[in-house]
Amino acid sequence: MERNMLEERYGLSLERIREMGRECGGSENAPCGQETAGFFRAQSQWILFLDQVREQLLLERETGLPALPVLEERNRKLYEDIAGTAYEKSYANPAYSAAVLGDQAGPVMAFLAAELRGGIAYIYEERMEEWVPCLEVFIEIYNLFEARQTGELSGEAFWTEVREALYYYVSDYCDVTIPRRLREQVDPDLDFAVKIIMESDLSDLRYLYRFGEYITESERETADFLNSLPEEEIRKMASVYTEGYRRGFELAGIDLSRKKTVELRYQVGFERILREAVRQFADMGLRPALFRAAPGAVNKRQHLKIGYYGAYANKQFEYDHRFDNALFLDKAFKERKLSVMRSAYEELKELAAVYAGPAVMETFGEEPFSYENKKEAFSLSQKQKKLLTEMNAQAAEITNQYIKGEERSFTIISWPVPEIGPRYREIFRETIYINTLDYQQYKEIQTVLIDALDQGKYVEITGRDGNRTRMRVALHPLKDRRKETNFENCLADVNIPLGEVFTSPQLSGTGGLLHVKQIYINEVEYKDLEIRFKDGMTGEYTCGNYESEEENRKLIEENLLYNHPSLPLGEFAVGTNTAAYAMARRYGIMERLKILIIEKTGPHFAIGDTCYSHSEDVKVYNPDGKEIVARDNEWSLKRREEPEAAYFNCHTDITIPYDELGEIAAVKEDGERIPLIRDGRFVLPGTEALNEAFEKNL
Repeated sequence: MERNMLEERYGLSLERIREMGRECGGSENAPCGQETAGFFRAQSQWILFLDQVREQLLLERETGLPALPVLEERNRKLYEDIAGTAYEKSYANPAYSAAVLGDQAGPVMAFLAAELRGGIAYIYEERMEEWVPCLEVFIEIYNLFEARQTGELSGEAFWTEVREALYYYVSDYCDVTIPRRLREQVDPDLDFAVKIIMESDLSDLRYLYRFGEYITESERETADFLNSLPEEEIRKMASVYTEGYRRGFELAGIDLSRKKTVELRYQVGFERILREAVRQFADMGLRPALFRAAPGAVNKRQHLKIGYYGAYANKQFEYDHRFDNALFLDKAFKERKLSVMRSAYEELKELAAVYAGPAVMETFGEEPFSYENKKEAFSLSQKQKKLLTEMNAQAAEITNQYIKGEERSFTIISWPVPEIGPRYREIFRETIYINTLDYQQYKEIQTVLIDALDQGKYVEITGRDGNRTRMRVALHPLKDRRKETNFENCLADVNIPLGEVFTSPQLSGTGGLLHVKQIYINEVEYKDLEIRFKDGMTGEYTCGNYESEEENRKLIEENLLYNHPSLPLGEFAVGTNTAAYAMARRYGIMERLKILIIEKTGPHFAIGDTCYSHSEDVKVYNPDGKEIVARDNEWSLKRREEPEAAYFNCHTDITIPYDELGEIAAVKEDGERIPLIRDGRFVLPGTEALNEAFEKNL
């Protein structure tokens, strides 16, 4: 779109929205109706406030940033509607909207309010091509309510018009929102955030407010702490991250020199590490692509934030809107989205070909949050769940045509945030130690474990002290154990910290009960999680979160199975990072660790795709030269005839902590057992050093 035309449309929209705000000032005579006047008045005020912020931002490009208190107050106002208890009376809250506007209007108007909150990202990055249509649909919805008041529309015909207006807003502008999202991933010239990181004086914490993300004391303290560290320590932390990325390509036999772009993901506050990482990636010939977590429903993935982001203003807000796509997800939308993706990737194919993959910095330590399932929030129908899984599978295939799985890699590392408690700085330094453990020592110990596991026909895993796990994991037959192995020796490369050996199990013959008494996965707590497997596929499942068995199953179906009727066991691993486990127990932070670390602190089972998804044909070798042959299972082999049916596009790790672990034993063809772990301690000769961390923690 031409910039001048966008500015003209923007001006006209603001003029009309000012009128709407005045018309709704007296609720009794509001043209949209007394019932909805409060909603339109509040949203009009919000939009006009964002326009004021936009004017300030444009001015500050010339004059520089104002004083810190001014920035803090602006940031507070941007998020005050949904922060803390204010969310209870926010129109973005579907429960409140339903209580005020009625059950039918509640989720629809909450959707519109949530979309308007995306305006923060749009004005900070001057993405008017996305913001202007959002304003225009807001005006259109207002006009429809006016028509209802005058009698031009009524009943179900009125609601059909409202839903269609929102549907076509999402669908019609797919050719703007989706190509933008795909370009953000592969085009380093979209450098809004990179410029902030590389050009700001990071000792002046005012820079944090340039992103437009929610900034709390946690982000300020993180940045302040990193500023206190010597340059040498920052370089070391960044090097673990960047070198792990480089080694991932090296171990997979992928030529990194052919790539030009690395995608970065992180939480605001860690800019000092990111700046050094950008420099180190530049030495590898890579430029950074850095994009904000998606502000609109069309590009979101449930309640997860993918990209860069600040603090959560309200996690319940994100959870309430995780299925807003229920408003527009149908077969026509699915086909339109996939068509736009194909066209966009075709235009971006040169950039996509040199995209190397994501380098992710996670955080841990946030206070655990218990989500509420609200009946007023949108939820997917069974038909929509099926459509969504089909759409995601086909979208992944399109992506893989342009960003080939066998030509990309990744890395992921995790650091604590101040919410972890008063010993934050101590825990941070302990995490540096955890992330830089002795590579050589672990390589040798994990080789011993792998040699023992490779003798087994299957592995048995049992729980203890109330853990009811009893699993049998079938292993692929090996033709020559001198040259082949089932397990990858996972060291500090793509998955940091080091500390696991993992395989893609043979599905046939894999089964049993997986049980964990308590675990946090993707910000959601599960109590007494149980999943039964038969021939490697999930069967019955439940947890103890709710009194209603239906609610328990729904929680797992939506958040672990991602609405698939069943998933394969894509991975079995033995975690060996006892130092991380001991640290978590010593500081009492086990429930605050992310899966990235938790998975190293006991055996874990991943449901979904294998670890080699979309790159199964790339040969992978352990440091001892053995080829890892267990890269496929019976399901992923379908890719040769039905690529769209072979992948589930999810991979979720579920870990049994050492203190719930009875035994892990490899069972040979003749029935002989080789115990690896018994009563939470390593018993295989050659692995005893892993128990030292437990002893130090006593």
